[in-house]
Amino acid sequence: MIDRIFLSSPDVGPEEEAALVRAIRSGWAAPLGPDVDAFEREVARFCDVEHAVALSSGTAALHLGLLALGVKRGDVVVTSTMTFAATANAIAYVGATPFFVDVDETGNMDPGLLEESLKTMRATADLPAAIIPVDLLGRAADYGRILPIAAEYGVPVLCDSAESLGAERDGRPAGSFGRASVLSFNGNKIMTTSGGGMLLSNEETLASRARHLATQARQPVPHYEHEEIGYNYRLSNLLAAMGRAQLGRLPGMIERRRSLRRRYRSLIEDFNGVTLFQGSEDEGDNCWLTAILVEEDSAGHTPESIRSSLDEQGIESRPLWKPMHQQPVFRGAPGLLTGVADRLFATGLALPSGSVLSAAAIDRVIEALGRALEGGRR
Repeated sequence: MIDRIFLSSPDVGPEEEAALVRAIRSGWAAPLGPDVDAFEREVARFCDVEHAVALSSGTAALHLGLLALGVKRGDVVVTSTMTFAATANAIAYVGATPFFVDVDETGNMDPGLLEESLKTMRATADLPAAIIPVDLLGRAADYGRILPIAAEYGVPVLCDSAESLGAERDGRPAGSFGRASVLSFNGNKIMTTSGGGMLLSNEETLASRARHLATQARQPVPHYEHEEIGYNYRLSNLLAAMGRAQLGRLPGMIERRRSLRRRYRSLIEDFNGVTLFQGSEDEGDNCWLTAILVEEDSAGHTPESIRSSLDEQGIESRPLWKPMHQQPVFRGAPGLLTGVADRLFATGLALPSGSVLSAAAIDRVIEALGRALEGGRR
């Protein structure tokens, strides 16, 4: 049986094993501990921010980020329609309503549509309580345009950088934009703690608020005292130890993903109707996932025909995120849509991109993709 090749398997090895063993032997197997403190400092330094709060997931970080910004039931939060469900779910957790803005050709929030949305809201209703841009597949959103627009209307920005750790935009690292940013360390991300996430901010008050809520909102007194609802959202010391080892290896893992994107780009240049989504590997992206856009051509290729062909050869591929405005759970939610996200979903296909892939596995994927595209050579 041929081993199946996945989109983005965890890249872990001896360094992570040694870190976990050290943490276990230290006696800090319970949540929190010295590795959590060190992990927060190291990620904050890597992302060039003042404060970091290690949490159980990126979704938890989104939830607490919204609460720390004061978003409440009945508010509206503007976000990108092309994202994983966690972004919109976190908005629902606080009782707010998501307003979905369409994307540009990069798959990230279209700043022009954001501005148009805010202008209309100011003229006809209340402004949103927050804006959540999403860094799709490891490419940071256009914060050089988004942040000034948000500032003009006085709306805080919480950046969903779950997929973009290690990426850069305008000379700044992903995770350093907005009032706060969110990272994910899920098992399929650019680096992993098995499960985990982090909230980043330059605002001490905001970070402290999130940390307080993440520890069941317990008051600093000898007995258990709670004045508001809190959450059990803190990261365990063991997983933080694993994350520290991963962070030390992150630059090399990113470079391997960028190298794989170069292989894909070289291959698809020979075929009609297929383009590389988000372009070059040299634009600051971390290349978490590489995807192609497939326009049906004379050979009859479609994203589904290619996905099916790869699947038969034991290789996972997957459509891009289904836009949130198409999701049944968010049917009827307000938004400003142009059809770009719909088109990207209809034509996009994410390919195996993991840094753990061996040279033989990469060769196998490239050969299988070439066979799937056969008949469409230029």
